[in-house]
Amino acid sequence: MSFFLDPQIATSAKVMEIIYIFMGGMCVYTAFKNLKDKENPAQVGTFIFWFLLGIVLALGQWLPPLASGMLVVLMCLPAVFKKVAKGQVAVPSDDETRGNFEKIGMKIFIPTLCIGLFAIVCAINGLGVGLSALNGVAIGVVLAMLILMLQNKTNTFKVFLSDSERMLSTVGPLSMLPMLLACLGAVFTQAGVGEVIAQVVGTIIPEGNVTIGIIVYAIGMMLFTMIMGNAFAAITVMTVGIGYPFVLAYGANPTVIGMLALTCGYCGTLCTPMAANFNTVPVALLNMKKQFGVIQNQVLIAAIMIVIQIIMMIAMQ
Repeated sequence: MSFFLDPQIATSAKVMEIIYIFMGGMCVYTAFKNLKDKENPAQVGTFIFWFLLGIVLALGQWLPPLASGMLVVLMCLPAVFKKVAKGQVAVPSDDETRGNFEKIGMKIFIPTLCIGLFAIVCAINGLGVGLSALNGVAIGVVLAMLILMLQNKTNTFKVFLSDSERMLSTVGPLSMLPMLLACLGAVFTQAGVGEVIAQVVGTIIPEGNVTIGIIVYAIGMMLFTMIMGNAFAAITVMTVGIGYPFVLAYGANPTVIGMLALTCGYCGTLCTPMAANFNTVPVALLNMKKQFGVIQNQVLIAAIMIVIQIIMMIAMQ
């Protein structure tokens, strides 16, 4: 409780902690639901994974670092040994889906717009109380739920709880991959990977040639994002290793270069199965026959975009 009463802690951080607690609770609910599900072929492993993930999300602020690390390791074991499975899932029938669409129509996009709208508003002025864009997303989700409940009286809290569990169970362990990859970026930075990259690249880029530095930085962002699956994880390492010593140190605009470099990383996101939330999760949710079907349709777009980003970085440096 002292965390939430501490005036030195930002409001956005306190709101995020509340969000994490709710997320943890959702994972714990998923754990117990699968433990009781006789149709789940891996009841115990599924329970262990979701329960430990819920504990880490909900109580991570108060757990000692060593305890959190041990829980993460234990949590990963069922996933590694493929003991996390999906049990019985209550999927709406085609008639039910069609009936809801005829009743709601295009108004279904109103809740989605609320999420984006509040994210933007909170990112700009924090609603006057210092909230962040992530806080805005959470507020938008809550408002979207209220709107959906008003649009259709059958949308009770239990419906949202069941649908959330259904999505988590369908996605499975891939749901935690973005979090682990984001942590990996911080680990790489602390381990000095950026400095090693700087030493290697220093033998390739002519000193003071910002144009070549930009090209290597952009392509490096794309390739490293493909490896790590997350542009936010890649940009810390690549900026330390290439961006600052070979581009920013020679007077390039950090705002422009940083923004476009992150977009170059997104080009890599389009081309890698490591970006599970973009390229692997849709395959599972849509039951696609081709495992890499999403990536195959995005590679050409990524190739075109990386060229455009590099041209923009050179022109606007």
